[in-house]
Amino acid sequence: MPRGADLPERPGGPVQIGISECLTGEAVRYDGSGARSSMPHKDLEGLFQYQTFCPEVGIGMTVPRDPVRLVGSTESNRVLGVKDASIDKTDDLVQWGRAQISRIEPLSGYVFMHNSPSCGLFRVKVYPPGPDAPPKRGGTGAYAKTVIEALPNLPVEEGGRLFDAAIRENFVTRVYTYAHWQALEREGVTAGRLIAFHSRYKYLLMAHSVSAYGEAGRLLSNLKEDVDGKARTYVGILMAAMAQPATRKGHTNVLSHLQGYVKRELDSASRQELAGLIEAYRKGEMPLLAPLTLLKHHLRQFPDEYAAMQVYLNPHPPEKGLRRSL
Repeated sequence: MPRGADLPERPGGPVQIGISECLTGEAVRYDGSGARSSMPHKDLEGLFQYQTFCPEVGIGMTVPRDPVRLVGSTESNRVLGVKDASIDKTDDLVQWGRAQISRIEPLSGYVFMHNSPSCGLFRVKVYPPGPDAPPKRGGTGAYAKTVIEALPNLPVEEGGRLFDAAIRENFVTRVYTYAHWQALEREGVTAGRLIAFHSRYKYLLMAHSVSAYGEAGRLLSNLKEDVDGKARTYVGILMAAMAQPATRKGHTNVLSHLQGYVKRELDSASRQELAGLIEAYRKGEMPLLAPLTLLKHHLRQFPDEYAAMQVYLNPHPPEKGLRRSL
């Protein structure tokens, strides 16, 4: 890492993110209910501070209200009334979404309500315009689509998917990574800071995508000009790669690389023990924490400055135990 590349501190939490208001329990859904149970709040306690949004209430729809749904195709659809298809809320939702971008942009993530014609991210039902035709999964809510198109690097997820341990850990990792990047942007991106940031995140990026790791390295190999433009490209590469949870293969690759920083210091039995745990994890016989905990023990015993600063080792507050089930 370049000396004097004064990076801002990594966020310790809680980090500010946006959230569909119904997921906090507020009774703003079309039927006058909330949806707090649609998200694992206990598992995320202390990690986030929420700013709430409800686009349907935001555009003046009442609580309760007649429901709406996506009508058209998965590629092109409108938000129409279920009882009265002449009611079209699409443009209102898009315009309201655009008006919220300045409020959302400083946030470090967003959790949307699943299956919602305004807020759903993935596999929202889309009804064909013809009578009695079954709906198809694959739509995105009109408001959610507006947000992700305007802020493509923003970590986003659906509340229901966060019950999955791997998806939950991945989302928290992305949010804390993006919050650190935002802190860097606020202080000002320089060539030295950009290299220092990548130096800390390179193994985390490698765990998610070897190809993205290589692409980022090539991008940053020459920072003599257009540092701001390359920084924008870099964060796009980083956040796009991290949008998918790291695989067992990706974690194994990184563990093997990090093992190299202590390998020479360990006796034969200790080397075999660590290598055996990494292999057992690769085969699915051990959780990630088994080799990772032993690796961190050896790094404390035989400190290496470069290895110790790797965000991969602790990408989020460790007391939450988010990697326990990986």
